[in-house]
Order: sequence, then C-alpha cells, then structure tokens
Amino acid sequence: MPSPAPPAQELDTAADLDRFVRSRIGRLSFGLSPAGLQLAYLDWLMHFVSSPGKQQDLVRKWLRKTLRLSLYAARASVLPDTPPVVEPLPQDQRFASPAWSQWPFNLYYQSFLLFQQWAQNVTTGVRGVSTHDEQVVSFVGRQFLDMFAPTNFIATNPEVLGATCVQGGANLVRGAVNFVEDWWRAVLGLKPAGTEAFGVGKRVAVTPGKVIYRNRLIELIQYAPTTQDVQAEPVLIVPAWIMKYYILDLSPQNSLVKYLVDHGHTVFMISWKNPGPEDRDLGMDDYRTLGVMEALKAVATIVPGRKVHGVGYCVGGTILAITAAAMARDRDERLRSMTLFAAETDFTEPGELALFIDETEVTFLEDVMWDQGFLDFRQMGGAFQLLRSNDLIWSRLVHDYQLGERQPMTDLMAWNADGTRMPCRMHSEYLRTLFLRNDLAEGRYRVAGRPIALSDIRVPIFVVGTVKDHVAPWRSVYKIHLLTDTDVTFVLTTGGHNAGIVSEPGHPHRRFQIATRTESDRYVDPETWQATAPHQEGSWWVAWESWLQGHSSGLVAVPPFGACDAGLPPLGDAPGAYVLQE
Repeated sequence: MPSPAPPAQELDTAADLDRFVRSRIGRLSFGLSPAGLQLAYLDWLMHFVSSPGKQQDLVRKWLRKTLRLSLYAARASVLPDTPPVVEPLPQDQRFASPAWSQWPFNLYYQSFLLFQQWAQNVTTGVRGVSTHDEQVVSFVGRQFLDMFAPTNFIATNPEVLGATCVQGGANLVRGAVNFVEDWWRAVLGLKPAGTEAFGVGKRVAVTPGKVIYRNRLIELIQYAPTTQDVQAEPVLIVPAWIMKYYILDLSPQNSLVKYLVDHGHTVFMISWKNPGPEDRDLGMDDYRTLGVMEALKAVATIVPGRKVHGVGYCVGGTILAITAAAMARDRDERLRSMTLFAAETDFTEPGELALFIDETEVTFLEDVMWDQGFLDFRQMGGAFQLLRSNDLIWSRLVHDYQLGERQPMTDLMAWNADGTRMPCRMHSEYLRTLFLRNDLAEGRYRVAGRPIALSDIRVPIFVVGTVKDHVAPWRSVYKIHLLTDTDVTFVLTTGGHNAGIVSEPGHPHRRFQIATRTESDRYVDPETWQATAPHQEGSWWVAWESWLQGHSSGLVAVPPFGACDAGLPPLGDAPGAYVLQE
C-alpha cells in the first residue's frame, strides 16, 4: 500500500512549498482540485469546438425549445389548464406546489426546465470527451444552473411571495434571524441549531452497556441483554469511522442495537476514536488489526468457543469484508456470517461520488491532509452536499431563510452534524487502493504482504442496499454477487444511505425486496433482480433478525460483562469516551 505523505520536516524545500501552497488552495476550494475541474472543462471544450455538427444540432434544439415555450406561453396565458411542455424529473420536487401552475410562475419554471434540458445536451454527447470529464462538466453545469432556479428567488417563487404577503414580511425577518444564527454558528465551529437537544448518552446512544476494551483506535462496547437467554453466536458491529457509531443506536425507538438485544442477541459495537494530527500515520491495516481483529479477539475471550456474526456499515463493511477475506485465506474460522449495510466491495461504479475521486483530486486531497494530518468532516461534507444540492443547499435557503421556517431537528440530523476526522494515511490508502485501483475486487489488495480474494469467503452473507443511496449506489453494492462464491441474501430497501438503514419496524412508507442466491445459482443482473425479487412491506430489520436466528445454533445463558480474569474488565458505561470526542 502507498505510504502517507511524510511530515513536512522530511520534505525538501521545493516539495514542501508545493504542498503548502496546494493545501492553502484546498482550504479555499473546500478540498476540490481546481486543476481537475479545469482539465475536465478543457477536454470538453476542445472537443466541442471541433464538433460543428454537434453545434448545429444544439442550435436546432434551441430553436425547437424556444418555439415550444412560446406556444406554451401563449396558450397558458388564456388557458390555465394547459399541460406543461416538460415535466420535472421524479426526484425534483421543487415545483410540486400547485402555485407553480399559475401564470407567470408556470412560465418561469418551464423556461428553466427547458433550458436545463438543453444545457444537458450541451455538456453530454460530445465525441472524444472522456466519460469522467463529461460527467464532471455536466455535474458542474447542473450545479451552476441550480443556483439560478426560480425557486431560489423571492420574486419568482410563488410560495415565498404568498407567505410574504400573508405574513407582512415576517417570514423574511425570521429568515434573516436564522441566517445570522447559522452564520454565527459556522464561524464559531458550532453544530446546527437544535442539535443540543440530542445529547450523546442522554437522548441518543442510550442503550445500556459497558466499554470492555480500549486501545488507541477503538473502544469496544458490550450491550446489556434484555432477554433471559441469548443466541449462542454474538453480533459484532463494525460501523463506519467517517461518522460516529451511534447511527445504529439512535433514539430507543429506532435503535438497531436495542432491537437486536430485545430479540435475544449479545451485541458488541466498535466505537472509533476521532483521530487528530497525532494519528496521521494510522493506515487501513491499522483499522483492520487494531479495530476488527482486536474486537474479535476480545469477543472470543468473553464468549469463548463461539463464532461471531460480523456486521459492517459503509466503510466499516468494506474493512469487515477485507478482514473476512484475510481470515478465510488464513483458515481463521471465527466468523459465523457476514452482514454488509450499504458497503461497497467493488468500486468501479461508485456513482457521482467518483466525480470527486481521480488522480488529480486524490493528490490534491493528500496535500490538504499532509498539512493537517487528517481530513476534516466539514471538508468531506462539502462534496456530499453538492451531490444533493437541491435537498441540502437550495431547499434550505428557501425554507430557512425565505419562508423563515426551521425544519425540526431529528436524531438522524443531529447525528449527521456530529462528524469525525480521517487520518491522512488511511484516507490516502482507501482512495488509492480501493477507488482508483479497485484492488480488493480484482485480487490485488494485500494483507500481511499477501493478496486476498473475496471469493475465499465461505460464510453466508447478508447485504443491504438502499434505493436512493448517493454514497454507495445499490447496483455497486450488488456486485458482491460477482465477487463471492457463497450464499448471498440481498435486500434492496427504500430510503437513502442513512435513512434506509435506520428503518425500524413501524417506520411509515418502508418497503423492501429480498432474495437469496445460493452458491450453485446462476448470476442475475441487478435490473432483472429488481424486476423479479418479491416486495415486502415494512422494515427489513425483521427479515435480517430472522436470518441471524436461522444462522445461529440456539439459545444459551447470558454471558458476563467483560472478562476480568482475562484482562477485560468493564472500563465504564456506554457510550464510552471516544464517541464524545470533538
């Protein structure tokens, strides 16, 4: 694996200066490489200039769209029920209000959508442009256009105008107060308004338990049972270290941990340390050894002689898959099963997130991290917000600052604002070995100096993908079928990367598809799977817990907290100390 950027004092003066300058640029550009954007734009521009046929086609499309809009404007001015020329995309809810069907607002949004269509034609379909550069130019174009959507301006948004008239401008006063508060909190580095109500260990992450192990990277929490007997095989959860673990232990009504202990499972959870500059040299293998392997060792000490149900979420699922493959290679049979929540093992199709991950961008991020020793979650958050700018940026501008209404804070929103950092070395290795080179899927990823293969894993696997996932698209998660030769049960659930996983029983509007491929079955492509897999209403948690029981060996007595005689005494109450680190 590549080594991290060495400390500044080990660099020669020229390289030191180059990194310093790029790290300062990175702070101004929110971690995005200006060079990468310029190269993508030049690739598109040079090919576009030499494509007169494409240009003529765009002129014809412009004239046709202009004519259609003119006819629509004339008809809609006298016939309010005139059908629109173009409909928004299914995920675009900006113009859903009936107020947008009134003149002249219907003309505003129809003009915008038609121009958006035409701009998409401009940035795509230019022969010779690399796929990555075309996607970057198209994405940036969409972001630029979304800034000027009629929803974003008071004079062209009928909902804001109506509220302003009815309330005599009070909504704008409240919006100004909201803006000042948000600006003040951002300057001081405070969390968003309302997060104070969701204190960790007070209102969220409150499932009783004990920290029974701690090293420089993890605390291991063992949760208190709530049943008289428990399943013989314990559950070890490996959460993502990009965010804090308690997304899986939010409020009591939507805590996955509580759901498991209430259904007779002994549950262990890794809580990752929030790394600082002193942890810059922690790498991917440290997260495997100090994290997953040390946790497995502790679990085996507390419940000796029993195999473990390994569960991984997001990048925690990726490191669990790496660990399972290495264990299979080395004939370590401590795992009973493996479950992956929204976790990728093949990174060839990571969705629009790939727009921010190429050689230029990774090198630029390495320089930013070299200066800091880590990547701050705010720097990562900028990229994720751009992926859903309509939902996370522009809709907030309208709702909070123009309508003057605060969306009520929820436990999931509060968790989302409680971010972590990532060590320089680990993040560099993660991006280069997995995203850029796809070493894990292609058999080049090395553990202890030797390559591992996911096809060595023989324990049954349960995999969850979410329909609206912009971090780990479900079709990418589905590729586990191509990489393993064991039974794979795949679930596709409604919701996104976070909300689709926090999908407790009783949650409204939840449904999922589920099907199992045995090791002797033929491959089914994701589109066919989606079209044929049966649908079920409700939470997939129920199906997964039943699957866990089906792969367990029966009920046994509740194990003790920790193992004092083996050097694992309880160190304190859950949620522990690491999760509280800012």
